[in-house]
Amino acid sequence: MVTTIQIDEKIKEKLDKLKEHHRETYNELISRLISKFATSEKISQESLIDTIEIISEPETMREIAEALEDYEKVGGIEFNQLKKELKLNV
Repeated sequence: MVTTIQIDEKIKEKLDKLKEHHRETYNELISRLISKFATSEKISQESLIDTIEIISEPETMREIAEALEDYEKVGGIEFNQLKKELKLNV
């Protein structure tokens, strides 16, 4: 089934700029945008769940707090120096 929708001229101009090629239909464009949005929402939700799981673990939070205290006392090490010390070729 095909339907017609009304959009403001400014929105149409914005949609035109989002097209990957001039022959992409608005249906294809909107479908692509919805798909990208749904994927990014899922990733954000998964990241939030992971974060909640981490901060829910007292031992993990204690280790993070200790690491931050150590960093404040001693300071950090540059990444290139760390690679040399660990003999990594990254």
